[in-house]
Amino acid sequence: MLKFTVFRTVINSSLERLSVQFTRITNPFFKLTTMTSINSICIYCGSSAGRLETYSSSASAIAEALVSRNIKLVYGGASIGLMGGVANRVLALGGEVIGVIPKALAIKEVVHRQLTELHITESMHERKMLMAELSDGFIALPGGIGTLEELFEIWTWAQLGFHNKPCGLLNINGYYDSLIGFLDHVLAEQFVKKEHHAMLLVETNPNTLLDRYSNYRSPTIKQWVNEKET
Repeated sequence: MLKFTVFRTVINSSLERLSVQFTRITNPFFKLTTMTSINSICIYCGSSAGRLETYSSSASAIAEALVSRNIKLVYGGASIGLMGGVANRVLALGGEVIGVIPKALAIKEVVHRQLTELHITESMHERKMLMAELSDGFIALPGGIGTLEELFEIWTWAQLGFHNKPCGLLNINGYYDSLIGFLDHVLAEQFVKKEHHAMLLVETNPNTLLDRYSNYRSPTIKQWVNEKET
């Protein structure tokens, strides 16, 4: 049965018929001493399918890799684009999918209504925090500005020592080649430390990337600030 969770206010209008319950977001910035297992992966990706068919086929490939390892998918809760494609493939294979979507997008009928579990939040910020809390690792597939923003924020949280979960790029068909080159330039110009640069794992094959996640050990990071100071 699909479980709905709504933060702070009940969704009205087109979602009135949905059964909802209230909950609170707990703190996602917990510090893990060791990474023992990967039970859920957050996928950031486009709400568009992109220009090339290979983006969609690769989204299906990572869905298959997740299900084969009994890993839950956590994602942005939409039914369209690569987001909908990866969710549909996981569901078709019998896997579990947890969607997290802000109220504004849910009301606009972008929401996927066939998920294992759906959380509807008041804001984009709450959405990102809950996705972080629910996930043991994070992977960006091709996407636009929103995908990049989500990836860089969760990577920054790792850099600051708020979590030690793996973050990575699935570089499909060279989509992220230019970004990877720019990040190498940032490293060379000494605006990011080598150990922080190395936190972002990059692979072209989903199984290779997930293998690295299973064996991931984050570097020891001096925590400049804690979550209460941000």
